[in-house]
This record gives sequence, C-alpha cells and structure tokens, in this order.
Amino acid sequence: MPADPPTRRPLRRLVRLLPLIVAGGVALALVAGGWHREISMEGLIRHHARIEALAAAHAAPALVGFVSLYIVVAALAVPGAAVLTIAGGLLFGPLLGGLGTLVGATAGATLLFLAARTALGGWLVARAGRRAARIAAGLRRDAFGYLLVLRLVPVVPFWLVNLVAAVAGVALRPFLAATVLGIAPATFTFAFIGAGLDDGIRIQAARHAACRAAGTADCGVDFDLSAVLTPQLIAGLGALAVLALVPLVVRRRRPVGGALDPPAGPGPPGPPPAPPPPRAGDGGDAADL
Repeated sequence: MPADPPTRRPLRRLVRLLPLIVAGGVALALVAGGWHREISMEGLIRHHARIEALAAAHAAPALVGFVSLYIVVAALAVPGAAVLTIAGGLLFGPLLGGLGTLVGATAGATLLFLAARTALGGWLVARAGRRAARIAAGLRRDAFGYLLVLRLVPVVPFWLVNLVAAVAGVALRPFLAATVLGIAPATFTFAFIGAGLDDGIRIQAARHAACRAAGTADCGVDFDLSAVLTPQLIAGLGALAVLALVPLVVRRRRPVGGALDPPAGPGPPGPPPAPPPPRAGDGGDAADL
C-alpha cells in the first residue's frame, strides 16, 4: 500500500488530535465559566433537597443521569469526582451508588484514554527519545500491575494515569481491568462515607437556607472534603498498593527461564575430546621413511 503523500500527513495528524482538542476545549470552557464549582460540597448541600426529591421520585432516570454526568467529568478531567462519588452514596446508597460511580469513572477514563492514545500514542514516545521508549515498553510489558498500583493510590490524579497509559500505548484490556479493580476500594469507601452523611448534609442545608433567608451575603459551608481522606484510609489504600507491587517485584527478580532457584553449579567433567583423524597421505609418508 503506498504511503500517504507528505501534504496529507498534517491533515491526518490533525484529525487524530481533534477529539483530544475538543475535550480540552470543553473542559477549559467549563472551568473558565465556573461550572465546575457546582460539583462541590457546597453545591451538593445547596441543592440537596431538590436532588434528593428527584432521585426518590425517578430513581432509574436519576441513576442514569448520575452515571452520565460522571462519564463527562471523568472524560474531561473536570474537578469534582470525589464529590460525585460521595453524592452517589448519599442518593443511591453505598452499593448502587458505588456501582454507578464505578461504571461512570471507568467509562469516562476509557474515553479519555482512547482519545489520547489515538492522538498521542506512539507518536509522542517516538519523538521523546530512546529512554522514553524504554520506559513505555516496560509499562506496556507490566501494564496491569503498574496501573493497578497507580489506581490504588488516591494521591495520583485520575486523569494523569489515563494520559500516561495512553501515551505509552497500553492495550485496552489491561487498562480496563486495572481501572476497575484499582478504583473499586476507594470508590466504595467514599460511597459508604456519602451514605453516612445524610444527617450532616441535612443540617448543613438547613443552616445554609437560614443564612440565605436572613439576607447574609457570605453563606459558606462548614464541610472540609479533605477530612474524608483520613490517615487510616490513606494507609489502607497504600497497603493495597504495596500488595499490588509484590507481583511486579517478583517478576523483576525472576530469571528469564522462570525459575526462582539459583542456577545449578558446574556438573561433572565429561569425557576428553577425541583426537582428530589422521590426514590423508600421512600413512604413505611414513612408509617412505
């Protein structure tokens, strides 16, 4: 098949970059317009009564809308995923809210991963040098293990893991498996926390409504989301990440043949080598002498 002419290559590259450019533009527009502030604890408390009534009256459409919103937030890397996870547990319960979050987060991460891999995968690594190519090859070789560790640690940005995997050219199957298994512990933990915040959210919502009714301009919300990430929670997720590292370390230490035992020592000496056969004509020369 003949190669594309040089004049068409920039056009093809632009087409590959188009989904990522559109996603980045929409995300910047949402952040610049301040829409991402609605996905916050203050927004959840302010609109809690209406959202709760909607979820109670139309449970299935509300759950579909929640999952769809999570897909958009994850795909565009817009801040607010932790608040959405807590809201899912608050509105739908820890199990259903956690499952909805798991589906939405995985689908959104996959969309961003595929768009970035189409636009940047291979092309960026090839221009980054040999060292980047070796790192990308190592990540592809043990993609599931590395991604699982990165997903388990909540301090690593979710969108950054998606882009790193895409640029390295990781296959879709290990990406999906590591994403689902890696985010499940924190997802259901946050959903359980959200399910237990019902009374606290109601109190905060009542205080906020009273503050607005009194005509106060600054009616803030006294809820620190960072308090959810307790040292115990971080330690538990960190322990899971360490356990996920064990297979990678064992694989690195395993010899090429696959055995963990040290190589055997030298065996007993074999028989001495046979003498070389006589050359043709040696016998005649001896007879002449």
